[in-house]
Formats: sequence, C-alpha cells, structure tokens
Amino acid sequence: MQINSLLKPEQIKLELAQAKRCNAINEVAQLLQPNPNVTNFAGFYEELLARERIESTCLGNEIAFPHARTDFLKGMVLAVGRSQQGVWFENCGQTVKLIFVIGTPKRMVTDYLSVVGGLARLLKDPSTREQLVNVPSIEEFISVLTQAENGR
Repeated sequence: MQINSLLKPEQIKLELAQAKRCNAINEVAQLLQPNPNVTNFAGFYEELLARERIESTCLGNEIAFPHARTDFLKGMVLAVGRSQQGVWFENCGQTVKLIFVIGTPKRMVTDYLSVVGGLARLLKDPSTREQLVNVPSIEEFISVLTQAENGR
C-alpha cells in the first residue's frame, strides 16, 4: 500500500494548537472523524489512546506514530499533525514535531506493517524530516512525502 494514497489535504494540519501529548493526538485524530473508513470515531479514538498508554509511540527524531489496529475502521486511515514548537511526549521524555496518527482494521496486518515501515524508512532521512517540518503548505508536505516514497 502506498503512503501517498492515504494522504489527504483535509487530514493534515501544519500548525497544531495543542502542546501536550494527549491533546495533540486528539487534535490530529479529529481530522479523521469525517473519513468514511471510520465507522466509530469514539471507539477508534479510545483504542488509539489505550495503545498510547501501553507504550509510547515516539520513534525519536521528533516523530511519533500513535496508532490503533481496530474493528472500528473499514479501511486504513492516516492523519498528520505538525508543531513547530513541539509537543511534549512525557511518556518518552521527548519533544515531537510530526505526529502521524495511523488507524488500520485488524484484518489489514500486511498493509499496516507496510505503511508503518515505509513511513519509518522515509522519516529516517534527515533531509526529508527537515523539509516536512519546514514546508509552508499542505500541498508541499504531501509532495515531499510522495517524492521520498517514489525515490526522488
């Protein structure tokens, strides 16, 4: 599954208002509420938070992947939030600038692993991360990720 197929402008927010972990995750997750693949937003969100409570989703490099594998979705969803000042993830002692909220139906294990692994690979590149943190528009944000995914 291609990451860029999940990127929708209405599911990307480049200026998060929240600076605390749970509030910022909520702000990003809310972008998914109107998505037709979300059959029960409250249930999905509760599973997202439950997963976050079990283990931090910080990856280092100012990135976090809050995620849930749940039956409250009928297809994979992705929302992105960016914070220039950073969001404090106290459960890992790190400040995060890019939050990728990922939701996957339980039956889509292979697609889930493909997207998470693909995002992690793309975001290991310091140049890609720097561009994503600094681009001024959602269109450019999508373009940077798409070009990175396509090996350009």
